[in-house]
Amino acid sequence: MTDSVDRRVRASQKRRRLSAAAARVLHEQGVERTTLADIAREADVPVGNVYYYFKTKDELVRAALSEHGAYLDELTGGLEQLADPRDRLKALVQAWIDQRDLAARFGCPTGTLAVELDKRADGDLDVEAGAMLRRLLDWAAGQFRELGLPDPDGLALTLVAGYQGMSLLANALRDPDVMTREGARLLRWLDSLEAVDPA
Repeated sequence: MTDSVDRRVRASQKRRRLSAAAARVLHEQGVERTTLADIAREADVPVGNVYYYFKTKDELVRAALSEHGAYLDELTGGLEQLADPRDRLKALVQAWIDQRDLAARFGCPTGTLAVELDKRADGDLDVEAGAMLRRLLDWAAGQFRELGLPDPDGLALTLVAGYQGMSLLANALRDPDVMTREGARLLRWLDSLEAVDPA
């Protein structure tokens, strides 16, 4: 019984390592340039074992999207510990700024994946990547709504579009300071927003 449980635990850990490796490698190299061998090497798993857990590259892409979703849930879950929704939004922007070096090298993990997957003629992985961005938009809109601000969905779109734009430009220009400067601008913008008096 113990051997069976140990095998299941090891298999689960290996699958998790492969999923995390897929998220990293696909972000750094893109879907088309990444091979299963690249992901196996990053996960320190024999390449033949990859097929046991993931039959196709698309399954690994889906696992990478799941990793991005888990990261988003962890991030927003941690932000929910802050009492003030404005502080949550500002902490989100600060988290983006803190990732400036990574963004300058590779762009936004989810945004770049969504764009790349959208260019493919087959599959529905682009829709799944878009759903990840939708989750972020919905969370941000909830914060703006809690602040009593008008057009919370529009404000969320402005915020996330600002992040996607600064990530794209930081990457295109290979300049992490773009994230710092534009992140500071987003922080000032968040501070400037005031709820409309219902009276």
